[in-house]
Amino acid sequence: MVDQQKKKVGFNIIKNDPTDGHKGYGIGALSLENISPVFVDIENEDVFVDIGAMHARSVVEKGIKFLPNKDDVPEGKPFWLVWVTIDRKQEGPFYAGVTACEMTVNREIRRGYKSLPDHVNKMDKSLKRKIMVDFMDEKSKGLLSTFLKNHNAQMWELSSDELKEGLA
Repeated sequence: MVDQQKKKVGFNIIKNDPTDGHKGYGIGALSLENISPVFVDIENEDVFVDIGAMHARSVVEKGIKFLPNKDDVPEGKPFWLVWVTIDRKQEGPFYAGVTACEMTVNREIRRGYKSLPDHVNKMDKSLKRKIMVDFMDEKSKGLLSTFLKNHNAQMWELSSDELKEGLA
């Protein structure tokens, strides 16, 4: 079961421009301050933020050797790692980028499946304000949309129709 303290972590707060007006180092760099890794535990119908996933050190990933071939992880428990990027418009903050990555974990054999290139690319797509959730199963879409609405209903309302329809 997921440690209760880990589950209390919320979304990252949007901060000001990290370059703060100067034109030097860091211009054009993407800031990771406004992205949060959200796990969807399909079997337990649980959704939680785990900032440890930024460095592959989440509760789900700890102690697991990840393999690039899904067939090498028999009876893997399915998860989605969803990269959620928050942006701000005049009306307030909203979910700007939401991209899902597949992952399976078999704790008994301490092995898991994930495609590291896919996870990195999906994080990048989320930072670039893309919505990529259409390939998720219906149950997971429902769990994620409920989580996002409950986290902040106003942010959900200000989000794009593409996101709302993608998770409908």
